[in-house]
Amino acid sequence: MSPILEMRGISKSFGPVKALSDVSFTVEPGEIHALVGENGAGKSTLMKVLSGVYPHGSYDGQIIYEGTEQQFRDISGSEAKGIIIIHQELALIPLLSIAENIFIANPPSRFGVIDRGAVHRRALALMKTVGLHEDPDTLVTHLGVGKQQLVEIAKALSKEVKLLILDEPTASLNETDSAALLDLLMAFRARGISSILISHKLNEVSRVADRITVLRDGRTVDTLDCRQGEVEEDRIIVKMVDRDLEHRYPQREPKVGPKLGEVIFKVEDWSVFHPLHAERQMVRHVDFEVRAGEIVGIAGLMGAGRTEFAMSLFGRSYGQKISGRVWLEGKPVDLSSVRKAIDAGLAYVTEDRKELGLILSDDIRRNISLAHLDGIASARVIDEMRELKVANGYRGRMRIRSSSVYQEVGKLSGGNQQKVVLSKWLFTDPKLLILDEPTRGIDVGAKYEIYTIINALADAGKGVVVISSEMPELLGICDRICVMNQGAFVGEFPGKEATQEKIMRAIMRHDTKETRQGGLRP
Repeated sequence: MSPILEMRGISKSFGPVKALSDVSFTVEPGEIHALVGENGAGKSTLMKVLSGVYPHGSYDGQIIYEGTEQQFRDISGSEAKGIIIIHQELALIPLLSIAENIFIANPPSRFGVIDRGAVHRRALALMKTVGLHEDPDTLVTHLGVGKQQLVEIAKALSKEVKLLILDEPTASLNETDSAALLDLLMAFRARGISSILISHKLNEVSRVADRITVLRDGRTVDTLDCRQGEVEEDRIIVKMVDRDLEHRYPQREPKVGPKLGEVIFKVEDWSVFHPLHAERQMVRHVDFEVRAGEIVGIAGLMGAGRTEFAMSLFGRSYGQKISGRVWLEGKPVDLSSVRKAIDAGLAYVTEDRKELGLILSDDIRRNISLAHLDGIASARVIDEMRELKVANGYRGRMRIRSSSVYQEVGKLSGGNQQKVVLSKWLFTDPKLLILDEPTRGIDVGAKYEIYTIINALADAGKGVVVISSEMPELLGICDRICVMNQGAFVGEFPGKEATQEKIMRAIMRHDTKETRQGGLRP
């Protein structure tokens, strides 16, 4: 069977930097072909070459699609051939309906006028295909991320897709939505639609991929055929990072009893209501504490209230009718604004670094100093040499890979962007650091570096709270894991005793009536 796609000897440079070097890549009809590699390996660059974002003439090599050489000048040329790319940052218009988003580029029309009836009917058919059971007139802003991802796929199907490219499609999804999306990809495979899956979640890649191609430093390292037998994650990782990761997480002896410091942070009877719907209680009478030198994980399903809890603590950044008491180092603290929270010694690394954590158009230097301008100012005037010294210091200590601290943050890989966010908050010298999904969308090598930084912070006596949807991550790095469900803590386990089964059992055995009581109950 002839491949639907062949990319031969693709090379792409940005100035003196070689992003791709003689990369070859093929996709067969009806195949799910995974593309994996560390951040900066060249995965997204290769797909931008394929889809016409980087037009013919800006790279070397050939693209053979359906047996014919293609010279795409822009993304519309590749879409006309049935090559559709869905980026990690979804390209939907929130205040338009599902149907309007699906047909935004090619609405059915009669005599030059949009045929609203046809839009509605065809949208319903496409939504049924992808398993989206909503009213086509529902505004996209009212959908969760998982359903928005299905809208994007329905939009791709409306363009008669033959080759679907998905860039980190499950990065922001919970386990249920991720499984549903992967099942959908396998259903497309049965219909003869080919897919290219870019993902850092190797367990998902191993589950659905027919073949896996590994890129490293802009070169093709290997292509593994999953149809010949199961491909172990460790084998993929070794090829990605060019080293044997004996342990996925840095060695750390979980601290218990007398090894732990004093209680550094304590919350009592914390309650939060939805910012728009005042009758909806999002956090229910929560008690919580962290000791100096302790890494505390917060586990839970999507919508459990973990992010709402963290943001409401950090300067009341989320919610209304917030009540409860907070102590830091044994003293009551006022966290009623972000400025007061920072001054008290709290730092919050958001789960959405691109929207809320960084100014992507600004450079590394300014992003690092942003939360603590007093630290680089003299008589309320910014000392640029001091700012430069601070930024270079964190660039070295955090191993931020960049040309200089003057490089635009938006052009860094996800892992390096996350290191900039961490540097920004470490510069404030916090007593308690809250990390919300700290390794989302970054590769295994960068994850290991982030875990090492977290360990170092705990060893320095800081309190660290880690919110993560990846249970193996919490089990691998935390001294203690608290389980949240429906806005309340429903379980607590020492790190050594916790398992995925125990955590899921704690979540599933507490219904709404029980969780109303709040607090921590092992």
